[in-house]
This record gives sequence, C-alpha cells and structure tokens, in this order.
Amino acid sequence: MKRNRLVAATAVSTVTLALALTACSSDTDAPADDAQAGESGEMASGDIRVWLVGSDTPDEARDYLKTTFESENEGSTLTIEEQSWTGLVDKYTTALSGSDSPDLVEIGNTQAPAFTSAGAFMDLTDDYDALGGDDLLPGFVESGSYEGKFYAAPYYSGARIGIYSTDVTGDTPAPTTWDDYLANIESLASDDVSGLYTPGKDWRNGMAFVWVNGGNIATVDDAGTWTGGFSEPEAITGLEQLQDVMLNANHAPADSDETDPQVPFCAGEVAYLTAPNWVRWSIAAPEDAEAPGCASTYGAEDKLQAFALPGMTEGEYAPVLAGGSNVAIPTNAPNPELAKSALEIILSDGYQQILAENGLVPAKVSQAQFMADDAFSQAASNAAGAAQLTPASPAWADVEASGVLEDSFVKIAQGEDVATVAAELDAAVEETLNG
Repeated sequence: MKRNRLVAATAVSTVTLALALTACSSDTDAPADDAQAGESGEMASGDIRVWLVGSDTPDEARDYLKTTFESENEGSTLTIEEQSWTGLVDKYTTALSGSDSPDLVEIGNTQAPAFTSAGAFMDLTDDYDALGGDDLLPGFVESGSYEGKFYAAPYYSGARIGIYSTDVTGDTPAPTTWDDYLANIESLASDDVSGLYTPGKDWRNGMAFVWVNGGNIATVDDAGTWTGGFSEPEAITGLEQLQDVMLNANHAPADSDETDPQVPFCAGEVAYLTAPNWVRWSIAAPEDAEAPGCASTYGAEDKLQAFALPGMTEGEYAPVLAGGSNVAIPTNAPNPELAKSALEIILSDGYQQILAENGLVPAKVSQAQFMADDAFSQAASNAAGAAQLTPASPAWADVEASGVLEDSFVKIAQGEDVATVAAELDAAVEETLNG
C-alpha cells in the first residue's frame, strides 16, 4: 500500500550541507575495491544498510532486493531501514557526513541536486551504462547529475493525476480540456463536497494551474542569474484560478498539507483529488487496514477512476510536477562495492517490473510495459509525458526547506492579493537561488 508523500522541510542550507559533507568528498577518489576484496579478488562479505523513504516501495520489491542480494553475495546481509520524508534533508546531512552512514539511500528527485553538488554521493559515471544507460528516465538522470557526472540513479517516478469516485461524481464525464476541468470542479462542489480537494500548503499540485497557463517557477539566464516567474501575467492567471477554487469549491483547511488525502476522499467529501498515481492504493486499502482506505465504498474497483489533467486544447495534457526518487551510494558508505551490487539489483529488469506492476513509473523506460492496462496507468503515462521538474539548481532544496512556497500558497488560500503574494514569493526564490 502506498501513502502520499510529503517532501521534507528543514532549515538546512546548501552551504551548510556542503560544509558538513566536506569530509565525505575528500575520500571520493579512494579505491573502494581494495577495502572490500579478499586476497582472491572476490568480493568480501559484509552487512549493508539501505535507507528507503516512506511506504511507496512495495513489500514485494523489498523482499526481492534482500533475497536477491543475499543470494548473489554469499555471507552478506542487507537490511532495509525505512525513513520518513519529514526532516529527511536534515537527517541525511548528519548521517552522510558521519561514520555511521548507510550504504545506499533513496532521495527525493527535487532534493538530489543539493546532495550531488555537495559531494555527498559516489560518482557513478563509469557505471551509467551498466545501470541502464539510455533506458533510464532522462529527467531523473538530470536531477541526479552534476557538472557532467552521474551520482544518483533514477529509482521511480509518479505523475500527478486526477482521481475520483463515481459514487461522488455520478455521470459527470471526465474533463477533456482545462475549461471543462474548472467547470466540473465548480459544478461538483457543494456544502459537503470539495469540487477539488486543495489544501493551502499543497503547492506541488497547485503548480499545474501555473504551468497550464504558461507560467513558470523561475528561469535562469546565460550568466546563471535566476528570475522568479510567479509575478508574470501567465502565472498570475493560474494563481487566480487556483484561488477561486480554494475559496469557492474546496473545504480543505487553508493551513493544511496534502498528507493522507484518502481520509476525506473515503468520507465522500471529495469530487476530484489531484495526487501522485500511487495514492490509489491508500484509497483502495481495506477499511480494517493499519491505514484504512475504503475498498468497499468510494475506493471500490468499479468506482475508483482517474484521468490525466487536461490541457487547454483537447488531446493535450496539463504540465504537472514530476514526483519520484533517485537512489545513490553515499561517499562515506562503509561497503560501497556491496552497495553497488544492491543498486544493480534495484535497477534490474526484475525489480523495476515489480515497481511497474504496483503502479509506479519505473526508472527503466523499457519496464513501463508492465504497468497495468487500466485508467490509472493510462492517466499516469499521459501525465508523465507532460510533467515538469523544479528549477535545476543545487539551491532549490533551500527553497523547499524554507517553507516559503507553502506559506505563499496558504496566503492565496486565505484570500490575500495574488499579485502581492506572487511578488514576495519571487523575491524570496531569487534571493535563495542567486545566493
């Protein structure tokens, strides 16, 4: 079962991160093979720790990784330690710079640039082809690379899609244009139902409103100077549309985030929900599960439906934020060669097929063929093709860590002047990205 992810928010800055990890980068060129190879040249045995974040990785994949690794590396063991997305950057900064570093880590795709640029991860450039090469998701290869070198491999992706239950929407057809989408949200809203469930802090899903109208977060010029885009007319149009939905067709608290959206959905209080495609499993979980869903009511197989957010023109799709993770070997990993063996298993066809069969967009494009042929997989595939990433700057993690995006979208949800909020947000983004 998957749960919605809340990307970490901490006070760690890129500069602090770089200083904390200086000791790591000083050992980057040390040969790992000598430390782990016996006199015969065979791999020495050892115990490795793998940090996976949240519950997105299915149990089947975890079991496959452990069983395959221990079979292929006789005498070695692999232990998976699940981490929380909340406070993740802060925890990684401390753990990866110390003597008790894990051997292999999952990191959010928007967080990866801060760590690659700070020397936190082992250089995998020479292993690129062996790990999948051009079969790997290109956007996630980009987020895991720095200055022409490859440090953090793609793990999986998940596109944000529209989710609904016909128990709530009735015979209202899925929208095929952005105008249809806005009209449906308005018509499906009532005193008890959010036409679109839109928590104030949920800037990640809110970005679709900005991007579909032609706006952007920030752009960079040839000199490397970033300019915020929220004050541009196209972005203002999108933010004003979002504010209208927040104020007039939404019952989510203005100061809440997107965590556990299955709760209001399973209460019948949501017409449309936008979320990563894996949220379907939280909704479709049994009512008696540890994290209850509504498999027999709103989340029943014949009622739970999905669509890719439509674009301005029928047949096109709205840009949405690409979610997902990278996976990397810390520079201070105690057993880097064994960690590389585990990484190769994670990027094997067998492991990636398991991810695909469980509704995650696999890191290897070739394995997407194993995604289920249903409305959710089709919606995720269409949405992934239009997905966008956050600005490709090592300092972007600082923007997320500051909470300025959440604070700004809360102000919009509370009815503050959009242009004023956008100008203040642009100033904060520019100050952080430009140092």
